[in-house]
Amino acid sequence: MTRTFALLFGIVFLAIGVLGFVPGAMHPPMAAHDVTMTQNYGDLLGLFPVNMLHDVVHILFGLWGLLAYRSLGGARNYFRSVAIIYAVLAILGLIPAFDTTFGMIPIYGNDVWLHALLAIVGAYFGWVHREGASVAA
Repeated sequence: MTRTFALLFGIVFLAIGVLGFVPGAMHPPMAAHDVTMTQNYGDLLGLFPVNMLHDVVHILFGLWGLLAYRSLGGARNYFRSVAIIYAVLAILGLIPAFDTTFGMIPIYGNDVWLHALLAIVGAYFGWVHREGASVAA
């Protein structure tokens, strides 16, 4: 199941990253923030602030997830990394001085709760879930 979720995360991250480059999926940003990297800057699906670098990061996490799918150990390490990285991003997104990661990547607004959710799922598959554990009926 851990490997399957790594594959799923990989596919979704890739799709979201590519979707960020589709003009119709981008809307003008809802909030004014000091973002210096303005290439492809806007709100993906009108909800999530992204720019070109954000999209590239999503694509890289997607490729990493696809590669991690190849082994259980790789998938666990992927999810442990996702948990730590996305927890840090969720916290940084709450701090106005860091919510654009020094003007490079917007991580404020709806990104905060999404990053927190990704961190929780990553922590579950990285540390809690064990393969072969049976569910009592």
